[in-house]
Amino acid sequence: MKIVFLLMRSVLYLRYFFHKLTATGSFGRSRARGEPLAPPGRGNPVKAGLYRHSVKQFHESSCSVASVACVVNTLLETQGRMPATPVTQQDLLDRVTAAHWKERMGPDGYRGRRGLPLPVLGQVVTASLDMFHIDYQKIEVVQATRDPARTAAFCRTLRDRLDRFERQGDGILIAHFDQGSLVQDLNIPHISPVGGFDPFTGEVTILDVDTFQPYPYTVSFHRFHRALSTHYLHLFHLFGYGRGGYVYIQTK
Repeated sequence: MKIVFLLMRSVLYLRYFFHKLTATGSFGRSRARGEPLAPPGRGNPVKAGLYRHSVKQFHESSCSVASVACVVNTLLETQGRMPATPVTQQDLLDRVTAAHWKERMGPDGYRGRRGLPLPVLGQVVTASLDMFHIDYQKIEVVQATRDPARTAAFCRTLRDRLDRFERQGDGILIAHFDQGSLVQDLNIPHISPVGGFDPFTGEVTILDVDTFQPYPYTVSFHRFHRALSTHYLHLFHLFGYGRGGYVYIQTK
C-alpha cells in the first residue's frame, strides 16, 4: 500500500509541475479570485452563517470534518438551536459513527482508506444532521458527469440550486471536487462548502477549508463544473474515488 501512495504522490507532483511550467490548468489565465472573509450583502442568514462558522481542516485528509462542522453550526444557528459553544470537529468525530468517519481520519485510515468519497460524504452529512436534530427536507448526493447527454440537465439543476441558495438560503451545497482544477495545488479530491453564487455572472464562491487557502475564492460556473466532474487519478479508484459532485441539503 505504501508503494501505491508513493506512486500516487509522484504522479500528482508531475502533473502539478507540468501545469506550472506550461501555465495551464489553475496556473492558466482563468484563475480563482480571492474574496473577503465576510459575505457581500445582507439578508441571507444561511450564507452569513456559513461564513461565520467556516473553519479549517485539522489535517490534510479532514476536509469533510471541517465542511460538515461549518454546515451543522450554520443550520443549528438559523434554526434557533445553537448550543452555548459551537459544535467542534472533534465533537462530530466523537458522536457521528457513520462510515467509520473517525477511523478514516486517523493516520492509517479505515482499512487503509482516508478521507471520504462522495457517497460516503453523503452518509456522514445525513448522520450528522440527524445526530444534532437538524430539520431538513432532503439530502441528495449528486455525482457530476461529463456525459454530453446528461451534462446540460446536470448544469441546469446545479445552477438552479446555486441561485436558490443565493436568493433564498433554502439549500446548502457541499462540493466534492478536484482541488487542483480550481487553485494552484495538487489534483486531489477535496471537500468544501459553497459560499456564494452570482446569478448574473455565474461565478461560484468556495469557502475552502484548506489551511493553505486563507480566503474564500470565486471561479466561473464552467470551471466549477469542470472541477466537480473531473475524473480523479485512476489510482484513487482503489480507495473508492471516481468523480466528484456535491451533497445538496434542502432545508425548506
